[in-house]
This record gives sequence, structure tokens and C-alpha cells, in this order.
Amino acid sequence: MRWLRFAFKILAGIAMVAVGAIAVLLVALWLDHFRETTLPAPTGKFPVGRTTLVFSDPSHTDPMAPGPGATRELFVWIWYPAAQRQPQQALDDYMPAASRKAMEGGLFITLLNRDPARVRAHSLRDARLSPGQTSYPVAIMRTGGATLATNYTTLAEDLASHGFVVVGFDAPYRSLAVVFPDGRVIARSPGNNLDLAYGPQQEQLANRLVRAWSGDTGYVLDRLDGLNKEDPAGRFTGRLDLSRVGVFGHSIGGATALQFCHDDARCKAGIDVDGLVVGDGALNGMQKPFLFLMSDHRGEPESERVPVLAKIRSVYDRLPAESRLMVTLRGANHFGFSDGTKNHIVMGAMRTVGKQMDGRRQLELSEHYIDAFFDVYLNGGPASELKARADFPEVESLP
Repeated sequence: MRWLRFAFKILAGIAMVAVGAIAVLLVALWLDHFRETTLPAPTGKFPVGRTTLVFSDPSHTDPMAPGPGATRELFVWIWYPAAQRQPQQALDDYMPAASRKAMEGGLFITLLNRDPARVRAHSLRDARLSPGQTSYPVAIMRTGGATLATNYTTLAEDLASHGFVVVGFDAPYRSLAVVFPDGRVIARSPGNNLDLAYGPQQEQLANRLVRAWSGDTGYVLDRLDGLNKEDPAGRFTGRLDLSRVGVFGHSIGGATALQFCHDDARCKAGIDVDGLVVGDGALNGMQKPFLFLMSDHRGEPESERVPVLAKIRSVYDRLPAESRLMVTLRGANHFGFSDGTKNHIVMGAMRTVGKQMDGRRQLELSEHYIDAFFDVYLNGGPASELKARADFPEVESLP
């Protein structure tokens, strides 16, 4: 029986070491959760302002609501080129307190992310629109999955600093949680959660979501047209150039950008950031400038990777050769296009095993290509902005 006692002591020792390691990891995650995080500074010449609006259409019901009769409502975030900051002007919260509360999860989920109350962005709250130009082009931004528009603040702020009015929006029943000014909180319906659907049901739901988000994009542009004619706040009246509209999105938001640009003439250029091709956006050729900005999928199973990339390539091959571009960022991760607010211990572990380039580097490269593509095809900027660069060795491009 001596060997049993010896084996028990070894197992007990291993268990104690494991418990201790887990305790140390949890403490480290907890401490990292409360560290201050400042998002990358915008690289353009304009300061950035941010304001919010609610767009409501009682005449139109929400197709993704769990029951009939729900009014279409959108919570809209607008980043824009701002006038120079005045001494009394405050920077806006990264995420409003009510939204932070609505997004609270369990302890484990909480520890995977930095505390959003300690994330610092660069937007001035409700600032004046910059007088630097008579009008500004508009870029509609769609997020990945059910995430909120604020999770892509880095990309939105940077694009706005280059002279674009960037409009993101969240929708009840399909965004994680939408908090309206009257205090209502409407969470995503389980039936709209792609993670809970499998096989053909998942593809059907993705198609429905893309059609709904694409319809919302058109509705947002309708309302922006009204805002351009008469903004009650006086900020955007006559200042939105809706003849120069770009649409971009990440993941299923990228699929939405493709679908909307396929369907609606108001889209003049589009960008799919690492998104699947779903819906009928791939059925016919599209005669508009379009960019596919891809992460590195080489480590994924061929059974998953090959069909997805083949479908993307099928769409790409039918785009106008003179105004299409596919850029792959070697080492980039699918989730690295949103703000770098994940716990740095987790992200560091991922980089150690080769799963992800540095998050800020991925955002830097993404900012460049989104800014440059829209500058070329909405502003008439030089096409040389999209050429290969020696200081971007991670980039593989397909003209």
C-alpha cells in the first residue's frame, strides 16, 4: 500500500500546484482588467467628435423582433471631423455607463476584457463639425456579429480624423444590448444568435441577419439625407456629401457591406473586413470599387477555410479589375480588427503560439487600407496609397 500513499501524495501535490497556478492567473487577469487602456490615437489632421441619435420608424416593423409589431429603432453613433478642441470640452466616454452596465457578464467573461470604464478614446462629446471643408463624405460602419459600434472606435475615430463622417448603429434584438435614452434596454433575442444555430439553420439565420442589417443601412442613409436637409442640432445641415458614400464592416458586417453595395446605388465603394460571403451579394457581378481586407486563415482546417475563401475569390474575380483589391495581413486574427480591449495576458498567450500579430499593429494596417481605399474611390485620392509598401512586410495584396 506504500505505493498508493506515494501516488496520492504526488497527485495531491500536482493538484495544489494547479490550484495555485489558477489562483495566480485569476489574480493577474483581475489586475489587468482594471488597468487603464488608451486606444491608438487617430492619424488624420482633424480632431474627432462623437454624437448619438435615435432613428425610429413607426411605419416599419423590425423583421428580427421575436414578436410582431415591434417598431424599427436604431441607436446611431456618429464620429466626425471636429472643430479644434476648446478648453472646457470633455472627451466622451468610450462606452456610456448605461451601456457598460447592460453589457456586464459573468466573472470569466469580465476577466477576458479590460474594464470599459477605464478605456480612453479620443472623441470630443457633441463637438462642432469642423469648418475645414464645406461637406464631408460618409462611411457607414457595420460591426461583427452582435457587437456594439463602440467596439470599433479605433477604426471609426481614425477614419473620421481623415475627413469622413462615420456612422455606426446598433439594433434591438440583434445587437448584444441596446440602451435607449428613455432607459429601455433591449437585448439580442436567442433566435438571432448565430452561435446557437448550426448547419443549414445557421446559414439561413446569417442570410436573414445580413438582409436585415442591409435594410437598416438603407434606412440610416434615408435619415441622414433628412439630417442633411435639416439637423435640429444644426451640426450636419448641408454638410453631408451623400453622393460619396462608402460602406464597410467586419465579419457579418463585411457580408452586409457587400450585400448593400450590391443592392443599393448609393454605395459608391465598399470594404469587407474578414467577412463571409452570405446572402445574394455574390450572385451577380458588382461594378463598384471593393476591398477585401483579410486576416490570416492559413492555420484553420481546410474543410472550413477552402470553401469560404473560394466563395470570396469568386466574388472578387467578377469585380472591376481596375478598382478591386484583396489584402491579407499575415499573422492577423479575425477578432483583432475591433478595439484592443481584450486582456493583454490572453492576447500575449495567443501571440506566443503564433495565433495573432500585435493587436495595435493589426489596427494600424487596417486603418491605413480603410482610409486609403475610401480616399481613392470617394475623394479621388492617388491610387499609389494602395500600392505595396516596404514598411508593411505583413501585407499580401492581390490587385
